[in-house]
Amino acid sequence: MGRATLIGFSAVAMWALLALLTDASGTMPPFQLSAITFAIGTGVGLVARLFMPATKPEPIPAIVWVIGIGGLFGYHFFYFTALRNAPAVEASLIAYLWPLLIVLGSALMPGEKLAWNHIAGALLGLAGTFLIITKGGGLSFDARYGFGYAMAVVCAVLWSSYSLLSRRFPSVPTTIVTWFCLATSVLSLICHLLLEQTVWPENTGQWLAVLGLGLMPVGAAFYAWDIGVKRGNIQVLGAASYAAPLLSTLVLIIAGFAEPSLRILAACVLITGGAVLAAKSLLFSKRRAIENGAGA
Repeated sequence: MGRATLIGFSAVAMWALLALLTDASGTMPPFQLSAITFAIGTGVGLVARLFMPATKPEPIPAIVWVIGIGGLFGYHFFYFTALRNAPAVEASLIAYLWPLLIVLGSALMPGEKLAWNHIAGALLGLAGTFLIITKGGGLSFDARYGFGYAMAVVCAVLWSSYSLLSRRFPSVPTTIVTWFCLATSVLSLICHLLLEQTVWPENTGQWLAVLGLGLMPVGAAFYAWDIGVKRGNIQVLGAASYAAPLLSTLVLIIAGFAEPSLRILAACVLITGGAVLAAKSLLFSKRRAIENGAGA
């Protein structure tokens, strides 16, 4: 359980590189960038298959394909749509309700038990994310952007649903994510051809950023997340997911694209405290087990 949760959290750590690498990739429109990076992410899965023991393929239920493709492509489609139709700050914060929805939704999963510390931890993480995304300022919801806000809500519901429903199919191998990435790449390409003008990277640095996106935040991260939500502690993973915007900001600070501030420190305290609170039972049960083993 702990190992799978850590693997799932490695996806959150990789998503922290999303803002930096996206900025470094140039001015490529979002669906074109999605098509290319998910194609690279497909390659990650194909290469990983070469190092896995051969197994007899089992039939995959049709609903798994709907959940997987709907989750990966649907999330990105509605997220891009939200950003086109609403201010980025408000849309991003709404979209970042998905970790809280995962924590709350886990109560409906068989064999899962939702405790007060899971909810409190997720709320603390949301508060920290609020500080980061709004830069310490307020929110200004405007009825004119109602469609964009609605798309952000759909975005949050889709990703949380994908994560929770994937847990219902633990026997489906993580290698299936390879084909989810391929389908997302193809659908993104269609959207690009219909909605966008093609813009290619201008130099080697931008191409390397695109490659980095495909290998990690839009590649390996989705395979790690699949392992985490299927076999890890999903409440802890949900609350800890609020570390992504914090880690992303810290990466930008280290890279010189943002300045450290008391607001970032406060967000760090809230998000870290929330993650520790959500993982309280997991952390203390391990500690007790170690102490009992030493006493024996």
